[in-house]
Amino acid sequence: MENVLPPAEELRLLDGELAQLEARRAQLLTRRAWLVQTLQSLQAQQQPKTAATAAPWGPARPGGPGRPSHPNPETSPPSAQNVLLTLGGILLAIAAIAFTLVSWGHMGIGGRSLVLGAVTVAALATPVLLLRRGLTSTAESVAALGLVLMVLDAYALRRAALPHTHAVAYAAVASGVLAALWAAYGLALRTLRIPLPVAVVTVQLPLPLWALAADASAWTIAWATLTTAAIDVAIALTAKPTAVRGLAVAGAVVTGGWSLLTGLWLSVTAGTAAEAVQPGVLLLAAAGLALVAAWRAPAAAPQEPPRGQQPTAPASPTTGPAVVATAVVAGLAVIAGVGGVLRAAVPDDWGVPAYLLCAVALLAVVRIRAPRRIPTGLGLASAVVHGASAAWALPYAATALSAPVAVVDDVWSGARDVTPLLPDMGTAPLVLAVVAAGLWAAPRLLPAVALPRTAMSCVALVLAWSAAFALPAALSLPYAATSAVQLAVVAAALARAALRADLRNREPVEGHTPGTGAAAAGNGHAGPDATAVTALVCGLAGGLSVALLGLATRPATFAVLGVLAVLSVAAARMARSAVQAVLACTTVVWTTGLVGAAAAAAGLPAHRAALALLAVPAAAALLGARLRSHPVALPVELTGAAAALVAIGLAVPHAPTLALVLALAGVVAAGTAVRAERRPAAGYAAAVLFVAATWVRLAASEVSAPEAYTLPVTVPALAVGLLRRRKDPEASSWVAYGPGLAATFVPSLFAAWGDAHWLRPLLLGATALAVTLAGARLRLQALLVLGGLTLTLDALHELAPYVVQVVGALPRWLPPALAGLLLLAVGATYEQRLRDARRLRETLSRMR
Repeated sequence: MENVLPPAEELRLLDGELAQLEARRAQLLTRRAWLVQTLQSLQAQQQPKTAATAAPWGPARPGGPGRPSHPNPETSPPSAQNVLLTLGGILLAIAAIAFTLVSWGHMGIGGRSLVLGAVTVAALATPVLLLRRGLTSTAESVAALGLVLMVLDAYALRRAALPHTHAVAYAAVASGVLAALWAAYGLALRTLRIPLPVAVVTVQLPLPLWALAADASAWTIAWATLTTAAIDVAIALTAKPTAVRGLAVAGAVVTGGWSLLTGLWLSVTAGTAAEAVQPGVLLLAAAGLALVAAWRAPAAAPQEPPRGQQPTAPASPTTGPAVVATAVVAGLAVIAGVGGVLRAAVPDDWGVPAYLLCAVALLAVVRIRAPRRIPTGLGLASAVVHGASAAWALPYAATALSAPVAVVDDVWSGARDVTPLLPDMGTAPLVLAVVAAGLWAAPRLLPAVALPRTAMSCVALVLAWSAAFALPAALSLPYAATSAVQLAVVAAALARAALRADLRNREPVEGHTPGTGAAAAGNGHAGPDATAVTALVCGLAGGLSVALLGLATRPATFAVLGVLAVLSVAAARMARSAVQAVLACTTVVWTTGLVGAAAAAAGLPAHRAALALLAVPAAAALLGARLRSHPVALPVELTGAAAALVAIGLAVPHAPTLALVLALAGVVAAGTAVRAERRPAAGYAAAVLFVAATWVRLAASEVSAPEAYTLPVTVPALAVGLLRRRKDPEASSWVAYGPGLAATFVPSLFAAWGDAHWLRPLLLGATALAVTLAGARLRLQALLVLGGLTLTLDALHELAPYVVQVVGALPRWLPPALAGLLLLAVGATYEQRLRDARRLRETLSRMR
């Protein structure tokens, strides 16, 4: 063997590699020792360690821990052994069943007893010997056969000795005896994994079967299933094997759920309080059982820590979603049991408040000293009932809020009750108020529980507002009292929004100094919070509803709109930031309604009422000029502009009045454009309004000449372009004069081509010639191009008839000849024509 490296160097490298392997082996052995210790502790909690289960973490072998000796894992000896044992047990069970059902009659009573007894005893005793030899899988199969034989023994006993007994009653007794025997057998041989789970499954049958055999009522059957659930809970709390606990929990869920559903159905259908007591007691017993199960729930199994970390302590005995869900079920059962009795004792419309009262009481009990997950579950149960109660009552509040819309169809027809009194509506405001109080108090009563305090406060505010707004309809108050109460509710909501927004605005924005940086843009304060926005929305919705309600009578309309305007002004003076702007805009809206109502009361038609409405945008413009840079100024002016649009819409049917309204709106816009900060937008709006007013006036006067419509646009546009060029001499003539010239030249050119008279083409040609000469003189590209193009097209239109006559008088061969001569002339002077074209292009490009 040739050595690439010197022997001494290669030996040093080999020693280093071996040292690294030894260090890695020591690390793996340490990790393995910890894993073995953890698995042994888990096994000790569940069942005694056996040779078969200890083999995977037994002493380390040269081949590695837990490594199978068979080359193919799919056909390794343990798996093959289990398959063979399972098949053998199934065949023996089939043979035993066939013997019992078919060959039973060929033997006497002694032979029957001897055969079955001997086989059963042998099947149950054999696993003891097999376990001593460490044959756990074989013992499991034989034990399963013994369990099947015990069922066959019970069946044979009834066929031979007790043929006249009630089948269901015998099944109840037999299942109880078999469950007890299998439990004792499993406890005696704890290594076997089959007897105890089978005993847990079988124990679900005796009590329900006994109740069915006795033709018991649904209430008795529910108690039988609840008792079975109690047995399951006891097993789940005391048993150690995971399979036994899982089956016991599943059994408790099924049997306990049946009892709860039965008790709930009996409680809801009870006609009197006395009839509701029995299902109430059942539900309370089920709730107590659920609470005991949640309180005494076993600790979760320890989890393996990440590599390099120490094992953590076991979890708390009451952690996990299952404990919370069990506590929720317990809370709902308590509410259903006690609330069912109260519901049966009170009138029908007080049923929901009865359940809600129990939920409130449960919320107070949540503060008891108990494992943390149990109060959380009880609180969730109370929250579920609160939510269901609110969902039941909200449709009534929505009806009270939307009912005034019906007044729009018959304005000022007289006071009347527009809110239909729905069934059970009398208690809806009380339910909403109680739910609102519970939502508001929950975060304060349960500080240890992480609750969304802001969201709950907002929902509580909405529910409280809904309750107060629906109260007049629930009490069947007269029209005036209803309007007064709802106005008071609107006032309270707006005051809450204003005060909350002002308080929020006084809080500095985190990370900014008031008056500097980004905070200075918002006056150095935070914006409105969710509570202020919620209160504002409630106030605006309530204001709209009561305003519609006020349309029933003329005095009520003025009174309600006036009060709403005053309330909005007062709230806007208290508020800050965006809330103040919204309230100011709302004031403009109510003022617009007042002006419109005054015009309607004066008997003015719609197009004349539009003139009165223009007072609102005018006042808004004056107020904006006074407020100047205040944040409220722009929203107020925009709302006034919306009122102007309403006025324009009202004046549309009458063209002369529409022209006047457009002109007056243009005056307001022009007045607003005087201010530098509003000049661009308001200036363009004023120009558009003035032009529209001119066009409408001309159309009303049946003027059809296009120049009458285009010149009012062209002249101001050219004036603006002239001012623009004086301010910025480098500005393009196309931007300054192009739109104004095109606004007149294009329509007039189309009109001239269809005009049979000579006056319009003559005036258009003269104007185009003047514009062309001015463009050439002033070196303005737009004037030269537009004027020259218009002059050319106008001249072609005028000369076209004469050209046609001349062409018609010439010989037929002359036009082609002239065309050929023209092409020859162009071809001969091609280079000169190109130079002329380039010179013309350069001349035009040098123009502005």
